[in-house]
Amino acid sequence: MNSNSHTRILLLSANPLGTSRLRLDEEMREIKEGLKRSKYREQFLLYTAEAVRYRDIHRAILEYEPQIIHFSGRGDGEEGLVFEDENGLLKLVDAEALAGLFKLFADQVECVLLNACYSGSCVLNVLNL
Repeated sequence: MNSNSHTRILLLSANPLGTSRLRLDEEMREIKEGLKRSKYREQFLLYTAEAVRYRDIHRAILEYEPQIIHFSGRGDGEEGLVFEDENGLLKLVDAEALAGLFKLFADQVECVLLNACYSGSCVLNVLNL
């Protein structure tokens, strides 16, 4: 079976310095283990990118060409998702910017999961764009 017949899943995580520790490594492990136990595990390829900055998401999508993206990290409600910038400082990325990024890959990405604290309003804003 070649890689074109697999569904590619990209797991992204970000837990910026200065924020409380999230157990993202444990969450990724649980997702990987659950997929390994799945009846259809042979149909999926799983890739990970950890401690991602906002700009890293674009690069990871280009590199792995996923159909499914699962982001785990910290959210700040209406302000969006929290990342680190190149200097290790907190960077908030709003729903409009996230929607714009994912729209660039609309012909490829079928599903985006945003698993972040207080991200409910951010997700709703992404869906409305």
